[in-house]
Amino acid sequence: MEIEEYLSLVWRPGPDAMFAHPRLARVYDAFDGERDDLAAYVALADEMAARVVLDVGCGTGSLAVLLAATGRTVVGVDPAAASLDVARAKDPAGRVRWVHGDVGAVPDLGADLATMTGNVAQVFLGDDDWARALRAVHRALRPNGRLVFETRRPDRRAWEEWAADGEPVTRHVPGSGEVERCLEVRDVRLPFVSFRHTYRFLADGAVVTSDSTLRFRSRDEIESSLATAGYRVLDVRDAPDRPGREFVFVAERAT
Repeated sequence: MEIEEYLSLVWRPGPDAMFAHPRLARVYDAFDGERDDLAAYVALADEMAARVVLDVGCGTGSLAVLLAATGRTVVGVDPAAASLDVARAKDPAGRVRWVHGDVGAVPDLGADLATMTGNVAQVFLGDDDWARALRAVHRALRPNGRLVFETRRPDRRAWEEWAADGEPVTRHVPGSGEVERCLEVRDVRLPFVSFRHTYRFLADGAVVTSDSTLRFRSRDEIESSLATAGYRVLDVRDAPDRPGREFVFVAERAT
């Protein structure tokens, strides 16, 4: 099956339910782990002396709030209104500028640094969508500004670990009570992997599902796409919290 044909089957308008459904957005952080990667991104911002930062796909705002707490100017962009509601609740002083919209809503900031954490880069399934995202970020950066993002390494075959670890996970979430989450890998048709999260709210028995598809691009593919979009790759690092599992790209706006 051609990539375009497969995309026509899995593509859904708007963000996945785990980000966009109000009940799921409120419990997302409880299942997202300790987010040890965030300290590394703050350290990168320090390393680059970044004063203006754009967080693309900011989700519930964990990184944006951390960056703003250091005195930086921070803009967080996300297409999921429910996730932004959670983010705003973490930012009562209004230090972050929250923008509701897809990557096309990225403002022209003259930013020193743009980030895409949580493997946001993998949600851009089509080549055109990914190129559009890179161009939008390029416009938002100042000359020689940096784009830093992570993406899972295809050779690590993360989906096999997901499939093998199918036991439900239960978390207590303030305001929601006990919530159980199950993960099911539904289709592997590389470079695409589709899966479903099922959330069961034990307090009232409600069940909400969220279907997702990610694209696993090779290092060569990503480097080529960055060059085409006007970036120079400065470094490809290992993720300090997930060694050997992800690429962390550091690219510079070159044109």
